Formats: sequence, C-alpha cells, structure tokens
Amino acid sequence: MTMHQIGFVLEQALGHLTHSKNLQSHAQLDPEIHAHWALVEFEAEGLSQRIPIYNSNWSVRAGLRAHRLLSNIARATTLDALFFHTQVPAVLAQHWLRRIPSIVSLDATPMQYDQLGEFYQHRTGAPSIESIKWRLNRDCYRAAKRLVVWAEWTKHSLVTDYGIDKGKIIVVPPGVTVREWLRPKPRSPLDGAIKILFVGGDLERKGGRLLIEAFRALRRPQLELHLVTKTVVPNEPGIFVHSNMAPNSRELIELYHQCDIFALPTFGDCLPMVLSEAGAAGLATVSTNLAGIPEIVQDRRTGLLVPPGDPAALTETLRTLLDNPELRIELGARAVQHVSNSYDAEKNAIRLFDLLKSVSSKQNRTEH
Repeated sequence: MTMHQIGFVLEQALGHLTHSKNLQSHAQLDPEIHAHWALVEFEAEGLSQRIPIYNSNWSVRAGLRAHRLLSNIARATTLDALFFHTQVPAVLAQHWLRRIPSIVSLDATPMQYDQLGEFYQHRTGAPSIESIKWRLNRDCYRAAKRLVVWAEWTKHSLVTDYGIDKGKIIVVPPGVTVREWLRPKPRSPLDGAIKILFVGGDLERKGGRLLIEAFRALRRPQLELHLVTKTVVPNEPGIFVHSNMAPNSRELIELYHQCDIFALPTFGDCLPMVLSEAGAAGLATVSTNLAGIPEIVQDRRTGLLVPPGDPAALTETLRTLLDNPELRIELGARAVQHVSNSYDAEKNAIRLFDLLKSVSSKQNRTEH
C-alpha cells in the first residue's frame, strides 16, 4: 500500500469551515492518506491588526499564513501533494504549487465574487489593481495540476474569464454525510403545524429579513418560522430563533426533520451548503436563482426558485407550498435522491482523495 503525504491548506471562513471539518473527518478513513492540516484562520488579531495591508487584505493575510504553515509541515515531512481550498491562500503561495503537485479548489472565481461583492462588503479596486489580481489568479490556476470547483457555474467562469482548459477542471461539490441527515420516517401532510426553516448566520445577506416579511404576509393558524442565525431577532408571535446550534449537531439535524419547508432567499451566495442539508433531510426548498444554486435546487424538480430581492414572488411561492402538501413531499423526495447522487460528502471526499493520489508525486514515481 502506498502512503501519500498530503498537505491540506484550508480557508477557515464562512461556509468553508464546515467543508474543512468534513474533509478532516473523512481523511481519517483513507488508509493511503497521511493528512497534514494547514488551517488558515481569517481574523486579524493582536499585533497583526496594526500591520498595514496585512490587517485589511485577506489575500495577503491568507497567502502569508499559508506559507508559514506549509513551511512548518515541510520541515517535518516530504509532501507528495497539496490541496488548497480556496484559491485565496494559494494565489501568493504559487512557488508551493510549482514545487509540489497541487489541486486548487474553489467555490467561485474572483470575477464571480466581484459580481456578488456588495453583499459581502467587498469592493473592486482600481483597474490597474484588478488587472494584477486577474493575472495572479490566472497564473495560480495554470500552476495547479487540477482545479476542483463546486459548480458548473464556477467552471464556466474559469474557462471564459480566465482562459483555463476545461479538461483540467473537475466539478466536485461539497455536501453532507447523507446517511446522518436522512429523516427516519417519511413526512405526513397531517403532522400539525407547518414549519418553515431558515439557516444562515448572516440574516441580512441570506434573505432572512425578506423571509420574515413574507411570513408576516402569510401569517395563518399553525404556521411557524424557525430561524437558525446568530443575528438578534426581536420576539414575534410564530417566529422561533435558534441562536446556539452548532453545524452538523444532532439538535440541528432534528430541527430539519421537524420542519416542512426550507427557505433561503439569499441575496449573495455561491453554493450554500445548507441547501444540501435541506435536500438530504427531504425538505421542499425555496431559494434564489443565482450562482450555483439552480444546480442543487432544480426549479420545480427538487425545489422552487425565486428572483433575489422579490418579496412578492417569495410570498406566493411559499403560499404554493403551504397549500400543496403533496407537492412539498414530492419535491422533498426528489431532493433526497439528487443530494444522495451528487452532494454526498462521503462519496465526494473519496473522489477528491482519489484525485489527489492521482497527481501525487509518489504515485507518479511508482508508475514510472
């Protein structure tokens, strides 16, 4: 058996934290991989808060932190391959990509992120700065042996915006451990109160306030809105706020199982991982038709899509699901099948690890 020494450089921000934890969990199950973890923290704390550029530029901070972490690992072992997620810590660490066979994983290209930027408090720079940023990212993509993307939407941007050969790009979405999220027994349309679930730390960006507005318009007996969020929400009849639920926790999974509809009318997202959680739990889902979302919430097949920022469309779409329990159950059943086929974290982790072993210098030495 060949043992591959693989370094994982993982961004620790937003939804990437859950993806990171899933990779760490599943890497332990592959006997051919000895994983070395370089977890790149987002926050600038202590003295680093006072250093110009470093304290305000995530790409600079991530690149320098990745370099330091990789240097520590390289002093202790000889790495056969590297896996970067996202490209942010890889852009200023390209000498590592040239030294060690590497895969760069990303949920969105910088140009796509710029399009969603207003919802992430992100602004584009002067044209000269944007040109430098484009070249650095293009060179990073070229230096990688393979590129892994979360959605066909991202692959399209790499090909059309950065001129990358589509043959080196593989779509491997993140996901959930489906067997842990499956509901023990099917939903019944006669289960009592209808419960709508929202999960999102940033209530504003994820469309939570828009959802509250739609809930008020729909208010009827035995209708509940459950919000899993860190944002403070004033008390209101029919609205229940869950502020202390940990990702992948038993309490969170049980809440998914207790609800009937999942709603994420987000203004700015690439491919929210909560949508795969909702699908695995068999929930009829309402979300917005932007970025990679239509690939997981397939309109009128596994869920329903609305335009972002359209309260009337959101209200009417939710009304359709409230009035049609059979449609809710049908959409939820197809969502389970779709997520099981394409967004199962165990299956997709195996795909990633097999891909890493295929580019590993140890594998190539063995073949030659």
